[in-house]
Amino acid sequence: MRLSEFIVQNADRIVDEWERFAETITPAAEHMDSVALRDHAKAILLAASRDMTTAQTASEQQAKAEGEGPDKTPSLDEAAASHGELRHTVGFDLVQMTSEFRHLRACVIRLWVDSLPFPEHGHFQDMIRFNEAIDEALAESTAAYADQVNRSRDIFLAILGHDLRAPLQAVSMSTEMLERKAKLDVDALNYVNAIKNGARHMGSMVSDLLAFVRSRLGSQLPIEPVSMDLGEACRAALAEACAGQPDCEPVLTIDGPVQGEWDRGLINQLLQNLIGNALQHGSHSRVVTVTLTGGAEQVLLSVHNRGTPIDEGSLATLFDPLVRSPSEDVSLPGTSTSLGLGLYIVKESVNAHGGTIEVTSTAAEGTTFTVVLPKKA
Repeated sequence: MRLSEFIVQNADRIVDEWERFAETITPAAEHMDSVALRDHAKAILLAASRDMTTAQTASEQQAKAEGEGPDKTPSLDEAAASHGELRHTVGFDLVQMTSEFRHLRACVIRLWVDSLPFPEHGHFQDMIRFNEAIDEALAESTAAYADQVNRSRDIFLAILGHDLRAPLQAVSMSTEMLERKAKLDVDALNYVNAIKNGARHMGSMVSDLLAFVRSRLGSQLPIEPVSMDLGEACRAALAEACAGQPDCEPVLTIDGPVQGEWDRGLINQLLQNLIGNALQHGSHSRVVTVTLTGGAEQVLLSVHNRGTPIDEGSLATLFDPLVRSPSEDVSLPGTSTSLGLGLYIVKESVNAHGGTIEVTSTAAEGTTFTVVLPKKA
């Protein structure tokens, strides 16, 4: 009997073994009924059987083995993906979920081989096709499981970032009131300034975290464009970034009209991250040059600093989330975030406004981030 036919005739028997194995996966399976334990098992089996009877050329088989073939069995993909999502929901970890497919594969092959009086050449091809189908199902199920993990993590981070805002606001307001209402000596004022700077940096980290989560849960950061002057925004961002740093020497150059319609919050965050990054990684003189060049339809923003250039290996992942430079020292002032999200948020903010960003970095010329923003986002 060919394997595809064997699977159809013995599907219930195979699923019974699947259920018995799934029962051993504790603690998740302890409170699951038979229906939940058998989740999508029969649908996966029958879809695999149909896939095995579908004609397949040698080139299609090779492409499928490399994960590049066309979707021949959408029912298999759908069942496997649903299985991965539900197993995540009930508390299976990824290793436990993948072990179900390992057991299914072994169970089917064992039962089928035991039923054969002697092997034939076609049986080996059946095993190849069956393994292809199970691998496809496993890949789909794993991808769906991973998506659920990522979404759960992003929702958790969104809740965390949102809940951190209230205590940070309380700290900031308390230091402001303390500075206004109480007579403080020089040492006490230094302590208050340290608290304010720490709260400001933590607020920047929370903003980056929330922006990161928004970009993960949606296709693009939402924007609310308003009329604003990019020159004024740069002056404010430079003043905030250099607060409490007597050796900070920012230079702002403006050429042409730099008014436009952008999302004020995202633009402020973009400027703080770029300037903070330049201060952090710049030379000890702390010279940061910000240049604005306004045109008829767009504004060119460049942020330049001297210092150790960015190596070519790091340039490739510079805007990736949760990636930090090996040389990054988060204890230095001017650090906008220690989460490795700053430049990622910059890139997402630029994309949301329909702009572009590039970076050049050499020992001779220093490091320059160049942003082009359309005047109407």
